Amino acid sequence: MDADHSLSARNTVVIHPALVRVTHWINALAMLMMIASGWQIYDASPLFDFIFPPSVTLGGWLAGGIQWHFAAMWLLFANGLAYVLYGIFTGYFRRQLLPVTPRSLAQAVADTLRFRLAHKLGVYNALQRLAYIVAIVLGVFMVLSGLAIWKPVQLQLLTALFGGYEGARLVHFFCMSGLVLFIVVHLTLVILVPRTFLPMLTGRARKSEVA
Repeated sequence: MDADHSLSARNTVVIHPALVRVTHWINALAMLMMIASGWQIYDASPLFDFIFPPSVTLGGWLAGGIQWHFAAMWLLFANGLAYVLYGIFTGYFRRQLLPVTPRSLAQAVADTLRFRLAHKLGVYNALQRLAYIVAIVLGVFMVLSGLAIWKPVQLQLLTALFGGYEGARLVHFFCMSGLVLFIVVHLTLVILVPRTFLPMLTGRARKSEVA
């Protein structure tokens, strides 16, 4: 067994560090809780002429939705902060998400439109890099707008930057919508290229599949 394990280790390489994998799955859980409970809160005071079906909300009623939302918020904030600090100070973001150039974006768009979804594990194309950068930025604005909604008087300067309480609610909603779109696209790509899923659990991939 030790020989088989040693051979497997020689034929594979780590492409997702442990901290990246752990924070990824915690973020996934926290985001699911945040979105579903946020929809419950939204339904109590809709911004637009629609509400979300109770079957996709979390909390059962306004107070329950708020409790779930705050619990998920602190989990997402702490976990997201750990991920961002790790990404910055270890150079992970620089290696994985940069550079993003107009030429590389144009090539990635052209490949996508031609359904050329060939993917080397451990390397993001320009569209994926841009999507992750946008998702991180949306997450930051979602937290800031959420704080402005939570404490509009105590954090009145922050709330004013969003155009007041209702402005903060709009920013929060659209940031949430952007993250939902990101999740849908992300899951679609995993379905189309399923071999990207297992490395996010084990951290390892075959050397022949890694760029």
